Amino acid sequence: MQMKPLADLMRPDSLDNYVGQKHLLQQGKPLYEAINSGRLHSMIFWGPPGTGKTTLARMIAKHSNAKFIAISAVLAGVKDIRAAVAEAKDAKQTFQQQTILFVDEVHRFNKAQQDAFLPHVEDGTVFFLGATTENPSFALNNALLSRARVYVLNALTTDDLIEVIDKALNDAESGLAALGISLPDALKKQFAMAADGDARRLLNLLEIAAELAQAKASDEITEAIAKEVLIGGVRRFDNQGEEFYNQISALHKSVRGSSPDAALYWFCRMIDGGCDPLYLARRIVRIASEDIGNADPRALQMTINAWETQERLGSPEGELALAQALVYMACAPKSNAVYKAYNEAMQLAKQSGSLPVPNHLRNAPTKLMRELDYGKEYRYAHNEPDAYAAGENYFPEELGEMQFYEPVPRGLEIKIAEKLKYLRELDKIADNH
Repeated sequence: MQMKPLADLMRPDSLDNYVGQKHLLQQGKPLYEAINSGRLHSMIFWGPPGTGKTTLARMIAKHSNAKFIAISAVLAGVKDIRAAVAEAKDAKQTFQQQTILFVDEVHRFNKAQQDAFLPHVEDGTVFFLGATTENPSFALNNALLSRARVYVLNALTTDDLIEVIDKALNDAESGLAALGISLPDALKKQFAMAADGDARRLLNLLEIAAELAQAKASDEITEAIAKEVLIGGVRRFDNQGEEFYNQISALHKSVRGSSPDAALYWFCRMIDGGCDPLYLARRIVRIASEDIGNADPRALQMTINAWETQERLGSPEGELALAQALVYMACAPKSNAVYKAYNEAMQLAKQSGSLPVPNHLRNAPTKLMRELDYGKEYRYAHNEPDAYAAGENYFPEELGEMQFYEPVPRGLEIKIAEKLKYLRELDKIADNH
């Protein structure tokens, strides 16, 4: 096999050979025109692994005849940044050559390290080009973001990845054709699906399969070899990153939108990607209170039971219980009335300060407290008609009567709304007497 990895050997050096990102690299698009014209500006490439961020950076440097300096934020520090800047200054002064400073995984740099770029970007010493798999809005300083244009790179489609396979199979100098290794058309989609949008992963899988074929003295990657290589593929999932929160958001909104099928899909995507089922259990309980609430209180109990099942039985039995709870919640009547009421009450509690509890609501276990009128004139609801003290106030006197909870006309909250309406009518009668 080649000394260099296949993914490195197959790295394209021109737009004609580049696969994917058509939303950025069509004629008339800003990035396409910038590359073709060699007009440089600072950029940030944001996208999943294996989508061509480093390749694009090198391509831009080549088209603009700029010096290319690459550092990795995983390994580099401020000292490395200073050394790169010094090299760029020398290139500018000695050869009148511009420099692209490419920083891979730039989100790994802390604020001080990111700030170290700014003066050198401002004075034109370097054109900054960062690559990140994390949302730049959260991962990068505003000062750095304001000086660079963000380009979003998408995961490669299945068709894109099959095109990458074909290039690797047909390249007689660097690809698998140089080894005399072929791949039947019927297996191409399996490799593309296993790569999960990542061209680098795809080429690594092909390289492993080709090596295995050579070891078996075969000039073809057979179905048996493919199965051996592709078994146990890991989906793109990062429990600390953007993709994690995107999928959680999709799961939550599918339940809220009463789509049991979509809720199951996103749940399975996260489980398949390695998400902790107990984390999902906690989030599912939250959804029960936030989006179903009192329209169907059984949803909360069902989610707690599913959580307990996951804790007691583990996988895969626990996941089935969580799936059952998700389907139930997606099909249940929806209400965010308690969620809204809680937020409004919390806001008022924070804004109104430490208002005293009215005397009639205070407990009076001692003689002194009774002498201070604690509990005086308190009306014991169970001794009132309908077990309701009509006209009674339970808020601080400074606030008066407040209303946060407005039941929705769905599920059990229909009955709750009728009950509250009746009680408020009793309050009006009591207030008029």
